[in-house]
Amino acid sequence: MKIRERIEEQEFKILSSYAAKSREAVRDHEEPLCDFRTAFQRDRDRVIHSKAFRRLKHKTQVYISPGDHYRMRMTHSLEVAQISRTIARGLRLNEDLTEAIALGHDVGHTPFGHAGEYALRDLIGRYHHNEQSLRVVEHLERNGQGLNLTAEVRDGILNHTGENKPFTLEGNIVCYGDRIAYLCHDYDDGIRAGMLKPVDLPAKVSKVLGSNPSSMITVMVSDIITESDGKNEIIMSGRVKDAMNEFRSFMFSRIYRSDALEPDRKKAMYVISKLFESYMSAPGNLPQEFLEREERWGLQTIVVDYIAGLTDLYAIKQFEKLFIPATWGIPK
Repeated sequence: MKIRERIEEQEFKILSSYAAKSREAVRDHEEPLCDFRTAFQRDRDRVIHSKAFRRLKHKTQVYISPGDHYRMRMTHSLEVAQISRTIARGLRLNEDLTEAIALGHDVGHTPFGHAGEYALRDLIGRYHHNEQSLRVVEHLERNGQGLNLTAEVRDGILNHTGENKPFTLEGNIVCYGDRIAYLCHDYDDGIRAGMLKPVDLPAKVSKVLGSNPSSMITVMVSDIITESDGKNEIIMSGRVKDAMNEFRSFMFSRIYRSDALEPDRKKAMYVISKLFESYMSAPGNLPQEFLEREERWGLQTIVVDYIAGLTDLYAIKQFEKLFIPATWGIPK
């Protein structure tokens, strides 16, 4: 018996009846099975070895061009994976599927975080990072061939945010894991930036969740495991969910939409809009690999694909190249 087959057999013995099973995973394009890894383990590995995932280490979470100890998109994704796996293990659900979804959920994020996302949305009418994440793994990675991930992982990536729920419990775990992670680590970074103090938290939040990021994560994760155990749904108790929602409203008011960060948000959106205008009027400045896709996808789509894939610093570098005069004769 192959190692993969042994793992697949163990899943049926150990995991909950509600868990997604690797043996039942579906891909759009059939391929030879691995002797050692299950389908979901291979998906996890494909995401973590992708170029899009590597670029997340230089993409904004909240603070543009922050110091070394602030979160970026990659550290956010790793924290989502850790939180989500803890929940999956507590509920005897499929950790490998959960991890694959968590690691891949933000690979479609733009430079400059949500500011870049909103800029593209203003320019083309519709842009959502979860949809772009799906596009990245389906069509853009591997030089346009995509990663051929399982339907379970792709569904979890697409529906980690928005109105539609993932069809697996593992995908629903990531929806919660994503929110828990960004609220708690953005709160932590807000304290580091001097924008928040623990005493600023609403009374209900500090009473139910605590005021330390670690204790907040523990309370919410423990509540999900306790409330969801033995059920075919991922839920929170009303008390903890109400506190989490109030925590989220607080973070939007004090951090995500704060006046202090607005100047940088506007600058970031300006950079994205000018790059878009430039590449639309002069597509020859795009890399050849993107130009080769124009006939299939159209000019606007390949321009968006290119801009969305840029890191913060590279977007700024391209802006300088296109719009800032060269300093001729000045020694570096």
